[in-house]
Amino acid sequence: MEAVKEPEIITDKNQMRKWSRAMRCKGKTLALVPTMGYLHQGHLSLVDEARKHANLTVVSIYVNPGQFSPSEDLSTYPSDFRRDVLKLLSVPGGVDVVFHPYNLYDYKTDRRNVEEKEDNVDRSVGWRNLEGGGEVSCVEEKGTGHETWVRVERLEKGLCGKSRPVFFRGVATVVTKLFNIVEPDVAVFGKKDYQQWKIIQRMVRDLDFSIRIIGSEVVRDNDGLAMSSRNVHLSVVEREKALSVSRSLFKAKLSTTEGCKSSKSLRDMIIQTIEEAGGKVDYVEIVEQESLEAVDEIKNPVVVCVAAWFGKVRLIDNIEIDI
Repeated sequence: MEAVKEPEIITDKNQMRKWSRAMRCKGKTLALVPTMGYLHQGHLSLVDEARKHANLTVVSIYVNPGQFSPSEDLSTYPSDFRRDVLKLLSVPGGVDVVFHPYNLYDYKTDRRNVEEKEDNVDRSVGWRNLEGGGEVSCVEEKGTGHETWVRVERLEKGLCGKSRPVFFRGVATVVTKLFNIVEPDVAVFGKKDYQQWKIIQRMVRDLDFSIRIIGSEVVRDNDGLAMSSRNVHLSVVEREKALSVSRSLFKAKLSTTEGCKSSKSLRDMIIQTIEEAGGKVDYVEIVEQESLEAVDEIKNPVVVCVAAWFGKVRLIDNIEIDI
């Protein structure tokens, strides 16, 4: 029986970089699995995939405030670090490092400048309006001094980017920070967050990161629901309603094999299925797999992407259709 491998826990970014560079000097290759914690089997499948592509595996656990607006669910996002470590101990072969930073936007040397700026602000106006209005992230609202953002301008506009305008800017920025700290050879992302996966691929290409980005397939529970850390917030009734998402996606894929190529017909069917189950649709889009541009008729490989609310929980899911 293989012994349980306990990972090294690193919380300091300089120590993390030092460890990675020491391993590189020994000729080791590194794989990174970025997560926001509250791990489930979907995350563990990413770790399994990462282990196939490098000598050493690093899992980062960090709930990134840069991708949440002040009105979103940062404060309620599930978190249990001890539970996460125990989950990672169950992975065959284990992981080598868990990188668990406290705050990647804490610039202590800049604090005086931030405080001076805050002292000169009419607090009745609020940070949101300092830069001329518009949506801001939790990082900006708190005024930590962070002002550099990475944007993948076209790919971030549609799908989840429509209703969450700061989300992908925050994702691209924190992933860039993690890449610069961990310096991996390979990074693995789940295809459940399809737009996120494509954005990171494009960012790596455009900015010449020497990192291979691997997309891992959607992992589902036995009932078909795509695994998500947010699923824990679903009531029993809401979870049953949420099954309408995967059910409608599988039905849409089957319909294409039977000859239906109309995006409107497939979208209408998915929306009707979800709404009849009691869900509230954010969007249903059928887009080309690389450009993420909407198509009227399915002639080339597409992905059907869905976001819907069940109670206070927003879930996303998708299915690829290869023509």
